[in-house]
Amino acid sequence: MKLLLLFMLYYMQCIGSWTKGDYEKYGPLSFALKMVKCDHNRDLNLDVSGIEVYFYDYKNGDVHSFPINEAAQGILSLPNLDKVKKIFMFVGGFKSNINKNTENRVRETFKNFPNSYLIIVDHSPYTNDNDGKKKSYERSVKYVYYIGKQLAQMLVGLYQGGISPKTIHCIGHSLGSQILGHVGENFISATGQKISRITALDPAGPCFSNSLIQEQIRAGVADYVEVYHCNAGGLGTSSVLGDVDFFVNKGQTQPNCGKTLVPGILESSFSAKCNHRTCVMMWLASVANPEWYPAYKCDKYKHFKVGKCSRNDRTTAGFWNPGNATGVYYFSTEGYNFTN
Repeated sequence: MKLLLLFMLYYMQCIGSWTKGDYEKYGPLSFALKMVKCDHNRDLNLDVSGIEVYFYDYKNGDVHSFPINEAAQGILSLPNLDKVKKIFMFVGGFKSNINKNTENRVRETFKNFPNSYLIIVDHSPYTNDNDGKKKSYERSVKYVYYIGKQLAQMLVGLYQGGISPKTIHCIGHSLGSQILGHVGENFISATGQKISRITALDPAGPCFSNSLIQEQIRAGVADYVEVYHCNAGGLGTSSVLGDVDFFVNKGQTQPNCGKTLVPGILESSFSAKCNHRTCVMMWLASVANPEWYPAYKCDKYKHFKVGKCSRNDRTTAGFWNPGNATGVYYFSTEGYNFTN
């Protein structure tokens, strides 16, 4: 027991000097990555025709679902389609599907949002956990590029049918955030245009934090890429990737998920999932609350905590982020009422 305590004290001393990205290099993910086979091969030509696309037209009370290969044509053929309306597209993470609570919260959030449509992507035939968590995650990672490429082709079809990419805002969580990196990249390759915005909520860390930047969500794959970190070094990456990166309550653990001594090591599975999921719920809650989440540009969380950030370099995080901030920002969710 004494030896364990001495080891933990030494470990805590080490991590106190770590910078962003070091959690993946030396921390919990370095051990996890040795156990998980991470395959980003783009030459496998994997079939992802089982993806289902759900299109919500709340104004007319309509919900339509299409196989991915027919989605663009199906959407464009809808009789009441208004091609100038905003389109929000949500892509969930590992183990997500159309019936999960997260997807339901997305539907509830955008149900009354004016002048818009909602698309939710169900890629669960390829990203479920039916084979056990380890094998299922390895399989899911292998499909990420192909899912992203197919979703890009759907958006290309909408673009060719008269829908401007400047009306498209893609939102991803965890593995879905990494999928959106390929959506943006492939859309640019096909059209020479960029999607208006990608919001990446706690992009998946395992199999991505140590991969090539081309395999990750990143600045440049949309007009504006914003990244939110809630479980950095655990289920999410701590790497700075976007035009702007927001670290929420330091970016590692969230106040509603209990205390954690070391993210990813002395952290229960429940706590890690709670921290990871908070990124979605926090962001969705901001849709109805434009004044929430003032964020400050800062080099370190400890400076933010004691108010040493520049008070002039401030922006709004969340849905109403104006899209002109760049760099690393911190904000707190303490005092804001949202359920996880």
